[in-house]
Amino acid sequence: MALRNAVMAALLEGEASGYDLAKGFDATVANFWMSTPQQLYRELERMEAEGLITARVVEQERRPNKRLFSLTETGREAVRAYTAEPLGKPAVIRDELMVKVQCLDAGDIDAVRKAITERTEWATAKLARYERLRQRLLDGRSEEAYFAEAERIGPYLTLLRGMSFERENLQWGDMALRRIDQRSAADTQ
Repeated sequence: MALRNAVMAALLEGEASGYDLAKGFDATVANFWMSTPQQLYRELERMEAEGLITARVVEQERRPNKRLFSLTETGREAVRAYTAEPLGKPAVIRDELMVKVQCLDAGDIDAVRKAITERTEWATAKLARYERLRQRLLDGRSEEAYFAEAERIGPYLTLLRGMSFERENLQWGDMALRRIDQRSAADTQ
């Protein structure tokens, strides 16, 4: 998947500045796509040159002017074409923590344990951010009401997937730490 598809997905929410998109990536599409601000700004320039998005300049008094981006009809057609494409192979996990865990028995157990603990802390923080976003999207409605009434349900469905992923990270981290502790206790006896 190209970054442009994630950008177009984010712009379906409406007009946004590059800064807002970069900040919003963390709250909206970060559960399935990561990007640095530099990558994002380069992609916005390419997309504008290709006619997928348009930008308008908003003058500001005490700040530099900002550019607000929105999808063009060509961009919306590209979204439709992208969603119609067959899926590629499922994503593969490339996670340095898993390599360290694989080396656990010959490595520094305390360092690996610390890395797992940090990962669970990260997952806990992300899950809390996702829950705040979920509450904001629901806006006092039940999930059933949201699905029946909301203009767009895609962002909520991807949010639920991100939440599920972080919950699984927490479950795995807790289990891994318990097993490491059990093994360490048995080795010291």
